Amino acid sequence: MTPISVGHPRILSIEDDLVLGAYVHEHLGRCGFQVTWCQNGQEGLDIARQQSFDVVLMDILLPGLNGLNVLTQLRQSHSTPVVLMSALGAEADRISGFRLGADDYLPKPFSMAELRVRIEAILRRVALDRRPEPAAVASPIDSLRFDDEVCEVFYGEHAAGLTRSEYRLLDTLNRNGDEVLSKAFLYQHVLQRGFAPHDRSLDMHISQIRRKLKGIGYTEREVRTVWGKGYVLSAGDEMV
Repeated sequence: MTPISVGHPRILSIEDDLVLGAYVHEHLGRCGFQVTWCQNGQEGLDIARQQSFDVVLMDILLPGLNGLNVLTQLRQSHSTPVVLMSALGAEADRISGFRLGADDYLPKPFSMAELRVRIEAILRRVALDRRPEPAAVASPIDSLRFDDEVCEVFYGEHAAGLTRSEYRLLDTLNRNGDEVLSKAFLYQHVLQRGFAPHDRSLDMHISQIRRKLKGIGYTEREVRTVWGKGYVLSAGDEMV
């Protein structure tokens, strides 16, 4: 697992747009982050493999290796949180990014204030993941094993392959039993930011959790949508 720096949080920015890249570098630097900026995918991948970063901020459309290819190769050896940037409306790219292990995305154009909030939210989530917590007691119907140390769930010997955000979502739903948790609550307490109607990050994370649990053959419970209320982790034969 990639270590987190003790001093100023280290950000790797992979952005080929010279104006935006310079602006992000300058703004985050003024906010107290230590920023490394590169302008193509292969260089970014090499740097991410050689050095430790707290967050990787990466455009999807990059010269050389594109952002999705960089993410695929990076996830083979590193769990560093990745925020993808993409053009507004490029939903297919964002869905692919979440499937490949992205932690968040920012649709372009975005404000520097929102960028900073997203990065700080990820840093808080990582800090919470590293805080010792009592082991969750599994309910009788639950054969999933939650491992807080590696942020992963197991069904028998099979790991689901969750990202940190997906793990925290599923763990929160699991700890709250049959209680329906609202989108606003999950955004605030798990994704560490306010809920906005146009933000589909939570929906995409939930979709990935469902897909990954199905992929390891787990069917005893599922993340169900309660329309107008939120989400709940419940047994397949339960009506909500």
